[in-house]
Amino acid sequence: MRMMDEEDRLSLPVKYVMTSPVISVRIDDPITKVAELMEKADVGSVVVVDEKDRPVGMITERDIVKRVVAKRLNAEKVKSREVMSQPLITVDPETDLREAARLMNRANVKRLAVIYKGKLTGIVSSKDILEVTPELLETIVERAKITERRFVPQAGEVVVGYCEVCGQWSDTLMEFNGKFLCEDCREEA
Repeated sequence: MRMMDEEDRLSLPVKYVMTSPVISVRIDDPITKVAELMEKADVGSVVVVDEKDRPVGMITERDIVKRVVAKRLNAEKVKSREVMSQPLITVDPETDLREAARLMNRANVKRLAVIYKGKLTGIVSSKDILEVTPELLETIVERAKITERRFVPQAGEVVVGYCEVCGQWSDTLMEFNGKFLCEDCREEA
């Protein structure tokens, strides 16, 4: 049996890494109830459902902190509908991890609801994706190190960046006495 390589892992459908069943709350539940449920279930988010059990939004720990606690609102009086993030960003169970990660990035979210035939079947998080691709981070770091080594400017080579004396952006920085200087600062030195 061969080991799965990085490409295979990123091609996995989200259904294999999603969390299921999903903890949900009603749209009119008070935030105190939501927070208690999250603590009891040891989860960082819940899905908000409407009167017909349709998923309509998500509440994360961060939502509660930013929208209730930081504003010193009475959590007993604040309802789920006032705190939830919406619209709920969804994927199909067959969506591969790569596409799910791209969608999270584009939508600036860390969790996606997994919907199958109109029903909420799971939640996939950025953490779920990272857990099955631990080598991915190592690969990115290694590539960055290689790139960094490859682009170390040599003596007399022109580079682009900020002058270490005046702080101005320059397309013609050159190393001079251990610092990268723009043309004007090199002339003054």
